[in-house]
Amino acid sequence: MNQRQTAKYSYYALTLLLLVNLLNYVDRQVIYAVFPLIKDAFTLSDAALGFLGSAFMVCYMLSAPLLGWLGDRVNRVRLASAGLAVWSVATSLSGLATSYRSLLLARVSVGIGEASFGTVSPALLSDYYPREQRGRILSTFYLAIPVGSAFGYLLGGVLGERFGWQAAFFIVGLPGLLLAIPVWLLREPLRGATEARAEAVLSPTKADYVTLFSNPPYLLNTFAMTAMTFAMGGLAQWVPSFLYRAHALDLERANVYFGGITVLAGVLGTVVGGWLGDLLQKRTGKGYLIVSGWGFVIGAPLAVWALISASAVTSLGAMFLAEFFLFLNTGPLNTVIVNVTDPGIRARAFAVNILVIHALGDAISPALLGWLSDLWGLQNALLMTPVAFIAAAVFCLLCARSLGKKTGGK
Repeated sequence: MNQRQTAKYSYYALTLLLLVNLLNYVDRQVIYAVFPLIKDAFTLSDAALGFLGSAFMVCYMLSAPLLGWLGDRVNRVRLASAGLAVWSVATSLSGLATSYRSLLLARVSVGIGEASFGTVSPALLSDYYPREQRGRILSTFYLAIPVGSAFGYLLGGVLGERFGWQAAFFIVGLPGLLLAIPVWLLREPLRGATEARAEAVLSPTKADYVTLFSNPPYLLNTFAMTAMTFAMGGLAQWVPSFLYRAHALDLERANVYFGGITVLAGVLGTVVGGWLGDLLQKRTGKGYLIVSGWGFVIGAPLAVWALISASAVTSLGAMFLAEFFLFLNTGPLNTVIVNVTDPGIRARAFAVNILVIHALGDAISPALLGWLSDLWGLQNALLMTPVAFIAAAVFCLLCARSLGKKTGGK
């Protein structure tokens, strides 16, 4: 293909993978929108309810290393397509659950499918686009986090309130089966195709994992993402229930308001973060981390304000501002992973990242916050999350100090 055809195909691949990633987060978040209904249906404590989210993340993170290892050796688009089909079927099957255990099993299966896509998709995009465009491209790709999450809340809240929580799972699970076909037919790019020395990094070895764990920028960036994931995972799971309980909003309104805030603040924050990250990265190799770190610093007190306000309007307004600044990190921190690892091991780099950030992050925070909610009340439990955002800012600072020529910032 000539350069113009290559560029068009790259945009086609980005669009397709973005759509799949949207479904990824719709199917992941829809369960949180119907938490109050599931709680009543199976007579669950908050701890048991939170474990539904934690169990998904445990399976997601444990599957990631194996799938990342496969992703560096087999056709990545086929692996992504198979994962999409698996999690779509599992999401629909969640609507057939007749007990807590069967719902738990279905959600665990969703985690396996989503892990296959999550480990290979950023590596695929890094081979479609050159280094100087990656911040914006990955920020575009990760727009799926706020937009998909918002649609998960909106669809779950509306469908759950009107037709029951089972219908929500049926409806959001089916579109993924249709997209699995074009993903399967997507052309696999050459690994390292956009690198200056692609031929030098295409033969992964057993020592690659050791290389990752001896890479300070990679590790510190991963720790920053872990603290962020702990907080964001807990908030994503419990804020609709918080609005339902603390501000007496009905299930549909709580999810519509939170979904609307998430999509608007998330899109703006993600786009601005990617643009600012690329802009500062041209001046300093620490640009992506500067943007992310300041986003965490500003977002933390705003999150506190959102949680302690007695007014629903003020709480929602502060939540919008907090989410805007927190979502600045989405593209930049993922771009740091790409820039400090070699193309031949990027699927495994994202797999290890997924394992760590979820094992120490949102695999434990939903259940932990649920347990604390049973003891202290949900509002007090959620106040743990801004502390985690400050920890993420500290790790961004430490990562920025550790960066050298490895980032290739200029």
